[in-house]
Amino acid sequence: MIRRTLSLPSCVLVLLFTVTGCIAVGGTSNQPTRGQELIDLKAALDRGSINQAEYESTKAQILNRH
Repeated sequence: MIRRTLSLPSCVLVLLFTVTGCIAVGGTSNQPTRGQELIDLKAALDRGSINQAEYESTKAQILNRH
């Protein structure tokens, strides 16, 4: 039987990717910030995914949320 071991740099990389993945998945909140919602909304308008009336209505809803 051949026994393979990881070198120290390889172990560090494996640990780093494992920890990073856990942090990215775990996160503290799945809710985007109000600012991010506005950025995404503007991008949708610029792409033509929504029209100006939909943009204004949704923007008002985002800004008026408490």
